[in-house]
Amino acid sequence: MSSEILPPDAAYAALQARDARFDGQLYVGVTSTGIYCRPVCRVRLPRRENCRFFSTAAQAEAERFRPCMKCRPELAPRPLPWTTTDASRTLAAQAAAWLDACDDAEASVEQLAAHLGITSRHLRRIFQAEHGVSPLQYLQTRRLLLAKALLTDSTLPVQEVAYAAGFAGLRRFNAAFVEHYRLQPTALRRVGREGRGAGPAPRLRLAYREPYDVAGVLAFLAPRAVAGVEAVDDAGVTRTLALTHAGRRHAGWLRVSFDKAREVGVELSPALWPAAGTLLPLLRGWLDLDADPQAIAAALANLQDGSAVPGQRLPGCLDRFELAVRAVLGQQVTVAAARTLAGRFVERFGEPLADAPPGCDRLFPTPERIAAATRDDIASLGIIGRRADSLVALAQAWPALAFARREGTPEAAADELTQIPGIGPWTAGYMLMRGWSWPDSFPPGDVVLRKALSRDGPLLPPKAYLAAAERFRPFRSYAVLHLWRHA
Repeated sequence: MSSEILPPDAAYAALQARDARFDGQLYVGVTSTGIYCRPVCRVRLPRRENCRFFSTAAQAEAERFRPCMKCRPELAPRPLPWTTTDASRTLAAQAAAWLDACDDAEASVEQLAAHLGITSRHLRRIFQAEHGVSPLQYLQTRRLLLAKALLTDSTLPVQEVAYAAGFAGLRRFNAAFVEHYRLQPTALRRVGREGRGAGPAPRLRLAYREPYDVAGVLAFLAPRAVAGVEAVDDAGVTRTLALTHAGRRHAGWLRVSFDKAREVGVELSPALWPAAGTLLPLLRGWLDLDADPQAIAAALANLQDGSAVPGQRLPGCLDRFELAVRAVLGQQVTVAAARTLAGRFVERFGEPLADAPPGCDRLFPTPERIAAATRDDIASLGIIGRRADSLVALAQAWPALAFARREGTPEAAADELTQIPGIGPWTAGYMLMRGWSWPDSFPPGDVVLRKALSRDGPLLPPKAYLAAAERFRPFRSYAVLHLWRHA
């Protein structure tokens, strides 16, 4: 199966150049070794006649190629679900995103089809057309690659690796690993131990496409860091997090560090390692590691002042409820004021976290805790009554919201959010921009954006304001961050 990104000769030229633009979009299987690699792999260039090209790792594994232990395909950036306007391709990409985050060992095509609101037959057809493999083949590849990463980078017992990767049991995991990779899982554990030597504690590695505006991402997160939950410094971010994996709650802390080109290092507290399968997609969205910087730069070239920053990213979130609460707290106040209110909110309703780094000793409040709070409980923190009502209503509606489950289209999710008292179109747009990592959100009625797009003239009316943003599609969210940054 040839790559959909490039014809074979062009794909080989990209491999010769070790072109990072195609990392995560192009894989090469080498017939003489039975191994497949990323285009950035530093091993000796294979002969052209021995190369077969694929657009996904799952395609390569379906053809019985094993992942390279040098370039590690499990680290590669991933395609995003919002990069096409074709309905079938969008559905297929959303299906892949659901499978990426799936922690149910018994997940089925019927479950996924019901989640997307289509028939399982239609799902199989569009998924095969877009990804070149069936949904279950894709899921199996994702689980095996995650297990490979954990065996190499962590010290988790093999049984816990199987659990974290989404396998129903150790026997099934061992059988799948041997069948697909023709290796025992413990062989990779030895490779990981040799690579680490006597160095620092184990940590995960995540790749991205360069350039990456590390300074810009940290400058965005730093003034918004909530006391007790987050701490940002020049090298990275430390924060607390609670999440559910395979029906079990895991709470701990993590640190991401930008200390190596094209990679992010992730340190995890012991409690979060078993939930790595659920955590990794969240980390990639939070730091926007799967973005295509070339496509974003092309869209931002329409900025009239020519001040676009190479490698700009859209910081997302690790917890959509947290992001939604902070969006409501930030309505009509400055960033500093919103941060102060969020700090009080965490201090009152957040759960203490033991054995955490300094400055990160509390978990963000859960929907259940806020749903049980009264208006007076929240208002006593200096939060106006209407906003307190909105937070309680949001928490009470949370489990059923499409935004919480990431179902349907962004437009439909925005409409549902605006049905909650106190959440208007601007807040819903911001929640989707960062909570869903939606690259094409443009909050209506934003005064700063209206001024920026008016170019020192009279403020644009609403229709003209939205029309002026059309030139940034499909990356209007990135234009929003740029215009805010340079206002």
